[in-house]
Amino acid sequence: MKQKSYHMKESEVKKEWVIVDANDQILGRTATKVAMILMGKCKANFTPSMEMGDFVIVINADKIKVTGKKESEKKYYHHSGYAGGLKTISYKDLKAKHPERILREAVLGMLPKNRLRAKMIKNLKIYVGENHPHCAQKPVPVSY
Repeated sequence: MKQKSYHMKESEVKKEWVIVDANDQILGRTATKVAMILMGKCKANFTPSMEMGDFVIVINADKIKVTGKKESEKKYYHHSGYAGGLKTISYKDLKAKHPERILREAVLGMLPKNRLRAKMIKNLKIYVGENHPHCAQKPVPVSY
């Protein structure tokens, strides 16, 4: 007899809160771990067509590291939508102004490019310092 694969229902999804400390961590490696948790791929009953990942809190986003020459050469681009509206900012300048956007962009690029992406990225909370307003949710620290 052939065993059928199980497809979870929305009501059966149990979401938890996890906390990741980005202090002295590599950007890409941290982003992959966070993306996996947001997608729910680390759960045994992973269903690709559902948003079943956990809530992720990242603290110390300003202390994240990059390897090689990325500190001086990496650039971030976005377009205003108008002709000639390409905007460029270097990694160093973005880290000085908005260090949380660096990790958000890295994680966003690793999530699936479909409707679930917008739902998953809402479960990511990034903070510059040690403090965060989610103590009531009792987040569990992630070790990797």
